[in-house]
Amino acid sequence: MILVMLGTQNNSFHRLLKEVENNIENKTITEDVIVQAGYTKYESNKMQIVDFISREKLEKLQQEADLVITHGGVGSIIQSIEKGKKVIAVPRLHKYGEHVNDHQKEIVQLFNKKGYIIGIEQVEQLTQAIEKSKKFTPEKYIADNSKLINIVDEFISKSLHLDSK
Repeated sequence: MILVMLGTQNNSFHRLLKEVENNIENKTITEDVIVQAGYTKYESNKMQIVDFISREKLEKLQQEADLVITHGGVGSIIQSIEKGKKVIAVPRLHKYGEHVNDHQKEIVQLFNKKGYIIGIEQVEQLTQAIEKSKKFTPEKYIADNSKLINIVDEFISKSLHLDSK
């Protein structure tokens, strides 16, 4: 089973769900797909879509999932990698009105660089990421606040550096 997590903030991410559906249609995805869609309103007869899922149910689904596809939210990524899951993360982008800025892009890049996830920048890269996930072994993430602090610190430092340009 593949779990798609779009978080709980009031932002839509139609582009990702359309691309997941394309991958079901072209048979790249053959497993059942369950989507925690949040505020993304999307109709599909190819996926089970639920707006919001209780924390307990979401954790159970994460445990059962062979692959997690998620937006670039830190919470969704960390919850999944702490469980040792293969994760494909796709950032919501400001230019599509999916978020107020592009901070998710930097978050995805940092977690990808550390080998915890497969991070992609565009939804069109999803097919290749799914293929890559079949042989991908993520770096083991151990819940350690200092690691998270380092990732967040690196993100903030990079953001401040970009803002000063």
